[in-house]
Amino acid sequence: MSKQQEMSLLVPGARGWEIWKQATTGGFVLQSADGPARASELSSLPTGNLAMLFPVRGYHALPFKASSTDDSLFDDLAAMHAERLGVRADPMAGQLSDTFVVTKEEESATLLGVVLKSPGDGDLPPRSPKEFDISARAYEVRGEAVAVWMEFSRWVFAFYRNGKLLYSQATSSGGAAPDAGCLKDIHLALGQMAIQGLQLKPEAVHVWSPEGDAGSAGSLAGGFNVPIKVTPRPDPVLPEPRSKLLPADVRAARRAAKSRQQKTLAVAAVVIAYLGAAGWFGYGLWKDQSQIKKLKAQAESIAPAADRLAYEQHLAMWTELDLVVDGNKAPVEIMSRIAKAIPPNSGLRLKVADISANEIKINGEAQQAQPVSQFSVNLMKNMSEFKWENPPPSNSNKGWTFTFTGTRPDPNATK
Repeated sequence: MSKQQEMSLLVPGARGWEIWKQATTGGFVLQSADGPARASELSSLPTGNLAMLFPVRGYHALPFKASSTDDSLFDDLAAMHAERLGVRADPMAGQLSDTFVVTKEEESATLLGVVLKSPGDGDLPPRSPKEFDISARAYEVRGEAVAVWMEFSRWVFAFYRNGKLLYSQATSSGGAAPDAGCLKDIHLALGQMAIQGLQLKPEAVHVWSPEGDAGSAGSLAGGFNVPIKVTPRPDPVLPEPRSKLLPADVRAARRAAKSRQQKTLAVAAVVIAYLGAAGWFGYGLWKDQSQIKKLKAQAESIAPAADRLAYEQHLAMWTELDLVVDGNKAPVEIMSRIAKAIPPNSGLRLKVADISANEIKINGEAQQAQPVSQFSVNLMKNMSEFKWENPPPSNSNKGWTFTFTGTRPDPNATK
C-alpha cells in the first residue's frame, strides 16, 4: 500500500491513547501505548491519514427497532428516537450523529443510533483526522456476545448481534478486574434491551483484560450462564461501513484548507496565463525582429553601390530641407515661441532677433530688470533644445538692455 493511502488509528486504550499504524499486509500494528488521556496532548503523530475512534464514554448508543426497511428513513427515525430519550446532537457542533443497521427483517429493522457528545477542549488531536468512528465498532466479535474491556482506567462493555455493535456503555468501575458494579450495569442494560424488544442471548462473554490471558474475569465469573473468555483485546480494524461523524472543528479546518487551496490554484492559474501570454508575445516580437534583420541584410547584400550612394545624397538633400520640413527648426515657429516667452504686460521688447535653424541671438530692452530675468527663465524652460547663454542685463539711461544667445547642440557631435 502506498504511503498516500496509509491510515493510522487513534484508539482509546486501557490507560491512555494508543496509536496503531497500518501495516503493508492491511492490518494495524501497535506503534505506541499508554499515551496521554487528552487527545490534544498526543505528540509525534505519524504521517499520512488519521482515523480517530471516540471512546465509549464520548457518545450515546441508542438502539431501537424500526418498523421500516427503507434506508432513506433510518436517519430520521433515529433522530426521533433520540428526541424521545432526551438526547439531541448539538446542531452547531458538526455531524455528531450517525445510524448503523444491525439486522433487517421482512418488515422491520434493528438500528443503532449514535450521538456524539460535543467535543470539548483537549478532546481532539493536534492534527485533524480524516475519519471518525467509535471504538466499540472497531473490534471483531462473532455471533451474539458481550465484550468488556478497559478505556482510560474505566471498564466499558458492548453488546454484539451477528458480529455488529448493538449497544455500548461506560461504567464507573476502575479496578484491576470487573467488579460487582460492572456486572450490575451489564444486567441492567440487558433488561432494558429486552423491554424494547431487543432481547440479547449472548453465546459468550469476552473480558479483554489489560493483562491479557493472565487477567481475571472478576465479578463476571459466575454471573452468566455462558462461558467467560479472558483474552487480550483484539487488534482494532477500520469499521465497515464507514461512519459520517465529523465534529465542527475538523469540518471548519477542512473548509479553510479547501478555500486556501482554491485561492492558491486561482493565483497559480493567473500567473501561468500571464507568463504564457508574455512568452507568446515575446516570442512574436523576437520573431518579427529577426525577420526585419534578415530582410535588411538581404536588401544590403543585393543593393548596388551606386544606389547606396544615391540614397546617401538623397538623405543629405532632405536634411537641408529641415527648415521647411521640421517645424521646430522653422524661423517663424522659433520666433513665435520666443514671443510667448516674453512676460505679459512687462514692457519688455525685442530690438534684434537673429534666428537660424541651430542658433538664436536676441537683443532687447526693458524698463525693469525683473522682466528680463523672467524672460531668460522662460526661454530656458520652453526652448530647452537650445543651450542658452543669458548674461545679466546692463543698465543704461534708457533702462535695461540684454543680449541672449541660444545654440542647438549637434546630435552627431562626439562627446
